[in-house]
Amino acid sequence: MAADTIAAVATPPGIGGVGILRVSGPCVLRIAEEILGRTPEPRHATFAVFREADGDFIDEGIALYFPAPKSFTGEHVLELQGHGGPVVMDLLLRRCLQLGARLARPGEFSERAFLNGKLDLAQAEAIADLIEGSTALAVRLAGRSLQGAFSRRIDALIERLIQVRVYVEATLDFPDEEIDLLTDSSVLADLTRLIDATGEILAEAYQGQAIREGLAVVIAGLPNVGKSSLLNALSGDETAIVTDIPGTTRDLLKVDVQVDGLPIRIVDTAGMRDSHDPVEQEGVRRARDALTQADLVLWVYDAQIGADEATQASFPPGVPVTRVRNKIDLLGESPRIAELDQGPEIALSLREHQGLDLLRAHLKDRAGFAAGQEGAFIARRRHVDALTRGQRHLETALANLEGQLGAELVAEELQLAQQTLGEITGRFTPDDLLGRIFSSFCIGK
Repeated sequence: MAADTIAAVATPPGIGGVGILRVSGPCVLRIAEEILGRTPEPRHATFAVFREADGDFIDEGIALYFPAPKSFTGEHVLELQGHGGPVVMDLLLRRCLQLGARLARPGEFSERAFLNGKLDLAQAEAIADLIEGSTALAVRLAGRSLQGAFSRRIDALIERLIQVRVYVEATLDFPDEEIDLLTDSSVLADLTRLIDATGEILAEAYQGQAIREGLAVVIAGLPNVGKSSLLNALSGDETAIVTDIPGTTRDLLKVDVQVDGLPIRIVDTAGMRDSHDPVEQEGVRRARDALTQADLVLWVYDAQIGADEATQASFPPGVPVTRVRNKIDLLGESPRIAELDQGPEIALSLREHQGLDLLRAHLKDRAGFAAGQEGAFIARRRHVDALTRGQRHLETALANLEGQLGAELVAEELQLAQQTLGEITGRFTPDDLLGRIFSSFCIGK
């Protein structure tokens, strides 16, 4: 249990019907006695008057007391629910600070819950994801992670890994038992199944990450090829001005949309061409900057004119590009999607609204997203990275086993795999990573 007591306003800044102050730590009982005049009955809503040191009235409302260890943080916790005025909340917070509490850091309540064994790290992160969820699906999956769905999958995977490690370590610790690891087909089979299971969870984690973070899509191309029309078609609104005059779009237009629950941030950019107009030049510069931040570039071109290879050659290296062949209705072509040497290409007509279903399906595919998948969970980039590295260690262990390179090398890779997978739930998480994770939380959570 931490030696100090923390306090913070848990409701957003501003005026509201209710404001909540949260306190956690060893000084909670003394703070309750001083502010309320008594200790509230544990886990019961108690009406009380909140008072200053001299007995002056601050507010009145509900007090909730949760004694350790049966609380969110595992420590004594006091919640004061009063009227949601910023001055009222500030007076209550100052009173708690006068009584020995200190202002909580962002995410410190959740951090203490993790450190006191009330949550694992994946569950703690799910709290922030639940608060920040941008779609109903993201909120549902964050709820599943908070309830332990993701953690149970990882724990089960690690348990299977430990069973393989036990057998491998036995060959090193008891060489006289004549256990021939390198010719034991059961170890090969177990390790192969373990790699497959890791791959299945990794695929779900990719989807969970896509649902949480969304897809950053930048629309680029020459002037008057249909970029703004594409933005309007995907957003379902007349967000961008569409005219026959080249250079209508001068600045970046950003719109958040959902495709079957997948959040997508779409950025429409100025047409990429040389111009003497300083405003248009700045628009092109901003367009090129946006390309460097894209998960996917939709490069739109006029089917009657053909693709300008020089334009794509000027894109930042390593940015995935999908060609969008617009205005196919003028050539009598049908919508299609094709995989070319230069990458995927979607032929469509924005004017006739043909082929947009192909584009939406392609966007989901690029994000590794499959709508309606049951049993999924929310995931973060670091989870995907840990699963990827863990799978790589398992594959190296299998290669060492098949190549008969020695049980020591197999054991080392299995140990690294367990340590890497343990980072997800916090079993082997460095302190600096904990600091980065919890500092991104809101204050009071």
